[in-house]
Amino acid sequence: MIRTIDKTDKQILSLLIENANITHKEIAKQIDVSPATIHLRIKKMEQKGVIKGASVNIDYQVIGYNLTAYIGIILSRTKGLEKVMKDLIKIPEVTVANITTGQFGAFCKIRCKDTNHMKKVIFKINALNGIIRTESMISMEETVNDKSRLFNSAFDF
Repeated sequence: MIRTIDKTDKQILSLLIENANITHKEIAKQIDVSPATIHLRIKKMEQKGVIKGASVNIDYQVIGYNLTAYIGIILSRTKGLEKVMKDLIKIPEVTVANITTGQFGAFCKIRCKDTNHMKKVIFKINALNGIIRTESMISMEETVNDKSRLFNSAFDF
């Protein structure tokens, strides 16, 4: 897949990573091509699966969710993992869930208002069928959340 991405595509992707709301016109201006070219290239990258939509970064603290925690989930059986993942989706405070190797069969990120709220969410997770227990870690500060460094490194920017 990397072979199908040229310098112009890399420049477009780099700008979109920095700001998903940037207009085609602004991208075109910055890399000196036409807005129509930008539009076509973005469409092609979407069709190839390189771009999977755009996202907005929400500052959860601004809306009252001041606590972030990571929950390691120990399963009773790996066979029930698919059901556990479907059940985790039903808990709105679970913002990320991953199937993992090692001690935990799954690992998730939760956002809560405070420790009392976190306790209730953890109890909901522990109550799901197929879960033996969980281990939680409270995040004191998110220091690195950067999508551009890996992208730039992959393409030697």
